[in-house]
Amino acid sequence: MSTRAPLPLAEYSIEAFEALITSWGFKALHAAPVLRAFYACDGMRPWEAPDRPVPDALMDRLQVAFETRCAHTAVRQCAEDGTVKLLLRLRDQRSVESVLMPDYRADRAAGCLSSQVGCAMGCDFCATTQTGFERNLTSGEIVEQFLALRSEAAVAGRRLRTVVFMGMGEPLLNFESVVSAVRRIGENGMGGLGWRQITVSTVGIVPGIDALAETGLNVALAVSLHAPDDATRSQLLPTGRKFVIEEILAAADRYQARTGRPVTVQYCLLRGVNDSPDQAKQLAGLLIGRRMHVNLLRYNPTGIGLRGNAYQTSTEEASEGFMNIVRSLGVVAHFRRPRGRDIDAACGQLRRRMVPEAGIEPATKGL
Repeated sequence: MSTRAPLPLAEYSIEAFEALITSWGFKALHAAPVLRAFYACDGMRPWEAPDRPVPDALMDRLQVAFETRCAHTAVRQCAEDGTVKLLLRLRDQRSVESVLMPDYRADRAAGCLSSQVGCAMGCDFCATTQTGFERNLTSGEIVEQFLALRSEAAVAGRRLRTVVFMGMGEPLLNFESVVSAVRRIGENGMGGLGWRQITVSTVGIVPGIDALAETGLNVALAVSLHAPDDATRSQLLPTGRKFVIEEILAAADRYQARTGRPVTVQYCLLRGVNDSPDQAKQLAGLLIGRRMHVNLLRYNPTGIGLRGNAYQTSTEEASEGFMNIVRSLGVVAHFRRPRGRDIDAACGQLRRRMVPEAGIEPATKGL
């Protein structure tokens, strides 16, 4: 019988790994120690660990059988503020981005994970959509992003404390892989991050929001709204034509009721598009009485969008005025600190610059 395992180690849940090694004639109880060693060492080969956690015969079998990585780092950028952006090359030569962001506390960091290669949502101001959608990521490819970022954090003397699915792709359109990855990233004895330290961000896929609530994982939910009215939103986010704001907020209400966790509303301010005082009042009107908070984002320009528009960052005066109006009407709002502006910080920028994929050249920027 062949000793070649069909998948890299990051693809396995404990149950699936138990089934594999028992089919080889080993005890199921050895599965957890092997995976625990794999995650504890940020994806290092368990058979290279100083203390082998299981019998040598199993370790020898694993060494012959397994590819241990779904991806490797093709490009690494480091910004002056400590933000690190990785372009990870997958086994089929496609690539995805992952980002490590330093926290306000010197010993902590946050990570941003991708869920798809490219994106089909067509958001006009997002660089990811400009290279189109190619495929969903596997759960192992998502897990390995987490392991790569945790390793980066450790090198910087930090601990990866939280992760958000806010990179390339729409997480709720790759539901099964995302949920499987969340389980492994959060579970004790594997990633160990804790499910409550994980945020899933969506453009508002209503059935996906309800399905996520049903998992019982109680991860945090963020909804990308970006406009207070359906007409403006559908111009920025084509999915707005399928799920209107009222439906999205109703789904967010249900999620909050089920999990007890406040929902974050993401709102990227675009000059002359969605940053007027009237739009601030409209946004507050939607959220008054809801236990949600608004995360305001300063736009990082990405060039000409899919519809030929070149969006600009809202002015400081307009941005501050927008936030103050929202707050004055009783809604919690704050700005997310911009990160990595001296590198390809916006989602999808680095990958777009480095395609075609077969010709990726290592970048020197920030190294």
